[in-house]
Amino acid sequence: MTTHGVLIIGVGSIGERHLRCFAATERAELALCEINNDLRKIIADRYHVRHCYADLDQALNDRDNRCEIAVIATPAHLHIPIATRLVQAGIHVLIEKPLSTSLEGIEALTKLVDQHQVAACVAYVLRADPVIRSMREAIKNSRFGQPVDVVATSGQHFPTYRPAYREVYYAQRSTGGGAIQDSLTHLFNTCEWLVGPADRVMADASHQLLEGVDVEDTVHVIARHGGVLASYNLNQYQAPNEGVIHVVCERGTARCEFHHCRWLSMTEPGGQWQVEYESEADRDEIFIRQANAFLDSVEGRAPVLCTIAEGLQTLRMNLSVLEAADHPAWRHVAD
Repeated sequence: MTTHGVLIIGVGSIGERHLRCFAATERAELALCEINNDLRKIIADRYHVRHCYADLDQALNDRDNRCEIAVIATPAHLHIPIATRLVQAGIHVLIEKPLSTSLEGIEALTKLVDQHQVAACVAYVLRADPVIRSMREAIKNSRFGQPVDVVATSGQHFPTYRPAYREVYYAQRSTGGGAIQDSLTHLFNTCEWLVGPADRVMADASHQLLEGVDVEDTVHVIARHGGVLASYNLNQYQAPNEGVIHVVCERGTARCEFHHCRWLSMTEPGGQWQVEYESEADRDEIFIRQANAFLDSVEGRAPVLCTIAEGLQTLRMNLSVLEAADHPAWRHVAD
């Protein structure tokens, strides 16, 4: 088994998870880069990481520890500048979602990826979820006929599951924060993977309840994915920690229940849901699968799970929804 030098850049909550899950593959020799001195020491000690750097210059100039892979887990507005520098150095990159907060620099990065022949993937982790993968296979094989309608809903109590949200990137849209860029983007990317890219959106979003921030915590979106109608609903304060995607097709409906780690189908009107696939309810498991999949891509044994082009398409959807939410075209009922 080949062991790869993997540098984790940024070890906040998601960076720590990447570090832990790459370690679990037993295919990585890990190093970390973190500008926060206290956090850098805490994570290094917790996971016994020997090579630790305060900035990217230190990491790239260390001749005794050459990394071939980097995981970029910084705030989203820094993704493209960091990825560009890494790719120029011939380093494979796994870039946390969303790809960025703007389109700036992405075309140049794409050309560099092709020029240097490195693996580059956007870390939309649900693409590594065996439940979603199984459901997608059934849909793509036209088991239920063509998709015609998608309904995606999700919610959780953010102060419970992400208690530091006020102090991190989430608090500002400019750094990738707010419900659209932080959470709803997962549903966008997953549904685009299931039924094809979105080409039209309308949206409403608001800050309703989350204390200590002004960014949106509630979002309603309607969209068109070609001939498929779609609706998205997400809030970040409800008590249930639940997420569901319905894909309604010509001859049946597929239903993914993230909170139960399973997907189901129904083909007879008024019938019973049939469980099609269930997996373990271990959040780290899909991140370990994502890490192994990216290592396979680096070794040339599999394509990346989410290409830069696919991540760019979802970024365009993010930006379109933000624009639509900020400048809605309302038709007043009284009129």
